[in-house]
Amino acid sequence: MFENKTKELALNLDSINFSFDGFIYNPLDYAWDNHKKYLEKYLLKSSKVLFLGMNPGPFGMVQTGVPFGEVNFTKDYLKIDGKVFQPEKMHEKRQILGLDYPRSEVSGKRVWTFFSKYYPDCRDLFSKYSVMNYCPLAFVDGGKTGKNITPDKLSKEDQIALSYYCDNYLADLVKRMDFDYLIGIGRYAEKKLNEIALRINYKGTVGFVLHPSPMNPSANKGDWGETALGLLKNLGAWYD
Repeated sequence: MFENKTKELALNLDSINFSFDGFIYNPLDYAWDNHKKYLEKYLLKSSKVLFLGMNPGPFGMVQTGVPFGEVNFTKDYLKIDGKVFQPEKMHEKRQILGLDYPRSEVSGKRVWTFFSKYYPDCRDLFSKYSVMNYCPLAFVDGGKTGKNITPDKLSKEDQIALSYYCDNYLADLVKRMDFDYLIGIGRYAEKKLNEIALRINYKGTVGFVLHPSPMNPSANKGDWGETALGLLKNLGAWYD
């Protein structure tokens, strides 16, 4: 349903002349097969809740093309196993191995472990929920470590250029899908959802759950999934 809009987003982002001095990965290009399958199978009109992340993690969507796409859950839970190609330019420590990547992404594992606990069949999950990212690009520092740079750390000019296309895509998605709840996975995504809600006069509820990254100290206290469940129940955004 939303494949053409997503491909247009990818092309528009590719056209930006970023000032960022590093490597930019666009999995909507080299992992398009997987992302297209994800949209076709799991971005459903019946969804009541949108979960929105920030941008791809280097060990998750950067490898698989799937939001929060921890390799094992992508293959075994989501049943997505398409071809992943090589981007033209890569940091030597951030090679793309696709679904053969040996490392598990903590954020994606936490998200899909939580969802699969309550919805063992992912088709039941996606009949009520959608999971997407605000920005499909990953930014990797050009230094020796290949550090992941989140969009909020880019220059003001780069953030403006990025937001123009990502905001328009998100606004269109929310209008077309008619979600009852918009849930940011982390405060950055919540901020973007609030901005879009104001822009399009959205009448539903905007909220957040903690970002599951191990870099977020709050996410490492106790069970991330149970904390998220409590926040969602308080909002009324959890469907048993």
